[in-house]
Amino acid sequence: MVALGGGHGLAASLTALRQLTTDLTAVVTVADNGGSSGRLREEFGVLPPGDLRMALAALCGDDRWGRTWARVLQHRFDSEGDMAGHSMGNLLIVTLWELLHDHVDGLDWVAGLLGARGRVLPMALSPLDITAEVRTREPAEVVTVRGQVAVATAPGEVLSVSLVPDDAAACPEALTAIREADWVVLGPGSWFSSVVPHLLVPELCEALCSTRARVVVATNLEPHADETQGYDLADHVDVLARHAPELRVHTVLVDPGAVRDRDRLDRAAAALGARVAAHDVASDTPGVHDARKLAAAYAAVFEAN
Repeated sequence: MVALGGGHGLAASLTALRQLTTDLTAVVTVADNGGSSGRLREEFGVLPPGDLRMALAALCGDDRWGRTWARVLQHRFDSEGDMAGHSMGNLLIVTLWELLHDHVDGLDWVAGLLGARGRVLPMALSPLDITAEVRTREPAEVVTVRGQVAVATAPGEVLSVSLVPDDAAACPEALTAIREADWVVLGPGSWFSSVVPHLLVPELCEALCSTRARVVVATNLEPHADETQGYDLADHVDVLARHAPELRVHTVLVDPGAVRDRDRLDRAAAALGARVAAHDVASDTPGVHDARKLAAAYAAVFEAN
């Protein structure tokens, strides 16, 4: 299985999927430019490590070793000095990158140290920037914003997104994983800043559109406060079709409580060749997936073929 995305959405998916398989690869967006990741990216010229760190933490086991290392990775320093806001996991990842001079080898070493139940790969081997065309509300005009943080907090309706550079080379190991997979999971997560970027790397998009794997789109429980404000699930699916018209999808996984218009959602999914599967995957915290429920939902989708 291969799971694509970034941030908390991908972490939720990985936490669920590692309960179902030992052959799991995460392919992670590398366009973050904020916080600790943005500072390390600017200072060292490396990939932003934050989303990669979160994916690694999600693949840690539920035993004492795994829980401890997940906490170590996610620990964030609280001080008045230069270390303020930095994550221990980000520093560990960048340390191995500096020692080994290879992004993939460094991530593999971190995964080995943690006993991670899967592999974590970047979607590209060079840092990327997201740009978005945004229709603002007051005044009503179309503006271009640049950077993951700016897109995630877009001051209006996001019309489209693109990457800079637009011809970035995909991680070869990620391409191989997608081509050899039985199942590929796309989402959940911030749609324009974590999910759609995978479709904007030309080689990665080609691999997703041509793989023999069955593709599952896992949707969010509620619209993002900014970048997809006002969207329903059909709009999310339409965005994928607009950015990758050749993408074929097997299943669109939704929580029943997130569905506003089932008929419209069914039509949007059918345009990608998909069926809609509704399963309760929500936790008691609004907008957050329950890992066990999500694992059961994935299992049901995989077993139904």
